[in-house]
Amino acid sequence: MTLEAAEALKSALALVGYGLAAIGPGIGIGIVVGNAIQAMARQPEAAGMARTTMFLGIAFTEALALLGFVLFFIA
Repeated sequence: MTLEAAEALKSALALVGYGLAAIGPGIGIGIVVGNAIQAMARQPEAAGMARTTMFLGIAFTEALALLGFVLFFIA
């Protein structure tokens, strides 16, 4: 295998790795938002606390996607 082919394979695998790394946080955000909506529907008086917790969960989950994005550029 030539050096150019090895570099192309490395970048292609990094791209696939980032795509796979983005799936997990996408699913996680969907679960967080879905559960927050259920909590707000069950107890409307606690909607403010559920919304705050939802946004914190989204921020932490999105941090995982950004970490995968940074690792894509490092690799």
